[in-house]
Amino acid sequence: MAARKSIDWESLEASYRSGSPSVRALADKHGVTEGAIRKRAAKEGWTRDLTEKVLAATKEKLVRAQVRTESTHRTDAEIVEDESDLRAELVLAHRSGLAQWRGIASKLCVALAEMDVTEDNHDKFARSLNAGVDAQLKVIKGERQAYNLDTEEGDKTVSDLAALMDELSTEA
Repeated sequence: MAARKSIDWESLEASYRSGSPSVRALADKHGVTEGAIRKRAAKEGWTRDLTEKVLAATKEKLVRAQVRTESTHRTDAEIVEDESDLRAELVLAHRSGLAQWRGIASKLCVALAEMDVTEDNHDKFARSLNAGVDAQLKVIKGERQAYNLDTEEGDKTVSDLAALMDELSTEA
């Protein structure tokens, strides 16, 4: 004798109340008789009360989908949402990249700090120092922009820092 399959009455009730599919189709899908479904529905007071709501929601979705595919017109809220998502993703990518460049600039700074400057390498040291200063300034400027820190005072600070680092690099 074959084992009897368990019936998902909760799912069956939801389908019954939605009005779709037919009781016969529900019986076939769930492996029960139409009579068993009707008996259970009567016993537990199930009604096909959601049919109209399901139909209305379906029509609304179809109209919305058709409007979206037929029209390129988007609402202001949709444009703002899409563009803000795009820009936030871009800024976060910039921040991540800048953090990597900050690490590289820091490694160069450490290497230069530990380097012995001699008559034979002072020209290479000066070029490396200038490149390091330039990289650090670009990272600072990029981070200030990526984190919206650009102000008149902030720009003056970056300019002052650049002048100071230029002065230090010519003394080496």
